[in-house]
Amino acid sequence: MSNRTCMLTGAAPRFGKQVSHSHRRSSRRFDPNVQPKRYWLASENRYVRLRLSTKAIKTIDRIGIEAAVARIRARGVKV
Repeated sequence: MSNRTCMLTGAAPRFGKQVSHSHRRSSRRFDPNVQPKRYWLASENRYVRLRLSTKAIKTIDRIGIEAAVARIRARGVKV
């Protein structure tokens, strides 16, 4: 997993073309908005550091950190 990948949603960089005014095309990369975030995991009595997209941060606000960590582990990512 690259550093610019969301641990919850799996959002990773996508690739496309930069198009100039004269329509010359060159390769470019679209990075997801990934932020480092620290959450208190009460069940394990410790903090966990996660790399999450802003969409995933909103998802955790909705479903809770315990359910989110369960989903992350189900994807096979070590927490």
